[in-house]
Amino acid sequence: MTLGALLSSLASDRPAITCNGRTITFAELDARASQVAHALVRDGVRPGDRVAVLTRNRTEWFELLFGAARAGAVLVGLNWRLAPPEIAAIAADAAPALVLAGSAERALLPSGFRVVDLDSDHEAWIAGLPTTPPAVPVAADDVVLQLYSSGTTGLPKGARLTHANLLFTPRMGATAYGMSAASVNLLASPLFHIGGTGYGLTTLGLGGHTILMSEVVPSAIAAAIEEHGVTHAFFVPAVVQMLLDAPPGPDLSSLQVIAYGGAPMTEALLKRAIGVLGCAFLGVYGMTETAGSVTALAPADHDRPELLRSVGRALPWHEVAVFDPVTGDPSPVGEVGEIRVRSGQNTVGYWNRPAETAATLTADGWLCTGDAAYADADGYLFLHDRIKDMIISGGENIYPAEVENAVAGAPGVADVAVIGVPSERWGETVKAVVVPADGATPTAEDVIAYARTRLARYKCPTSVDFVDALPRNASGKILKRTLRAPYWP
Repeated sequence: MTLGALLSSLASDRPAITCNGRTITFAELDARASQVAHALVRDGVRPGDRVAVLTRNRTEWFELLFGAARAGAVLVGLNWRLAPPEIAAIAADAAPALVLAGSAERALLPSGFRVVDLDSDHEAWIAGLPTTPPAVPVAADDVVLQLYSSGTTGLPKGARLTHANLLFTPRMGATAYGMSAASVNLLASPLFHIGGTGYGLTTLGLGGHTILMSEVVPSAIAAAIEEHGVTHAFFVPAVVQMLLDAPPGPDLSSLQVIAYGGAPMTEALLKRAIGVLGCAFLGVYGMTETAGSVTALAPADHDRPELLRSVGRALPWHEVAVFDPVTGDPSPVGEVGEIRVRSGQNTVGYWNRPAETAATLTADGWLCTGDAAYADADGYLFLHDRIKDMIISGGENIYPAEVENAVAGAPGVADVAVIGVPSERWGETVKAVVVPADGATPTAEDVIAYARTRLARYKCPTSVDFVDALPRNASGKILKRTLRAPYWP
């Protein structure tokens, strides 16, 4: 099975995607995906070539995904929230044969790429082309999607996902999320994330109706739930918080299951959400490299207070275990180690990153997540800390090394460390701890403004502390646990 074959099996007059007031059926999606595939072939895109997309959420994203799948191409998701230099770096790494961009996002691209404007050129680009798939051989183990996430050094890494990886998502939807062809799924996460495209394929892959939000506006999300009778949704905790804080009004009683993940959910927020919204909640854990969720905390598990901090147990088709990251031996019950995953969902590796691929994928098939956790006797996983110093703010992964590299160049900065501190709205937010240069008196405003010229706004510090020296161990490594201690009980 391939993504293109899956779509062919679903072609009907049932609604597939609704976005910005427009609904297309599965038959229309099937036909338009084939037209995209023919347009790619006509324009010289060969099997294995990268085709990049830079746009906010829109129906055309899925037309391009399935179209690229039928043309044997690899769709590359570009994060429009990044600063232009960051987008340029990722685009240079992916080297796409073609870029499809929204009119507003097109301005973020560097010159030198062939671009199809999704707002002004897309319809003409596919007009008159066949509505049946082109004769391009495609296999289940071909790479079809490449999504980027920063590494611990701040360098972007393109995780390569195959048709076979992504075709677990409908199974995930049916088994973990309780979805079916009758489900109406609200998708608000950005499609350049696995929590967007991967989660979107759950209901879509089962023949259900997807309500695609172009942006996260709590009032619009609530209105869409009522208008379309939404049964399922996935939200990062920050969006759950926003939804609870939005003015009351819309009827949300159609909701059956809200899945949450992408960042830790506090017990207080989770209990409030369960009490206010009255539907079932499903906690999930996964990553781009695993093509989505690998564990789930089932709705019934939420009745057990001792499990509310757990990310659940492995889904049936995965092996998920905790290992000593130094020895590689399995960790005993209750002992913290690194989460590792062995699954058909695991990435085949990073694009142009053989060393990082080798460090992530073991010879016997385990994927090293870099996340620390312990497992109880029943197999429930509890995230303990991060082996990597990653900060998760509003569902976005932020790596301190990248922010430190940017802030270190600010005038008057001699040394800097970046940590995550609690945020009521975003879960975590970025704090820079700065040692001023001799005789210099930089302000917090100066440091933040400098960072914003070099990084996406969500990665930039929201506060700055000034200190005489950073705490270090005997080998000179900054003791970030010491820096975080005053802010985390």
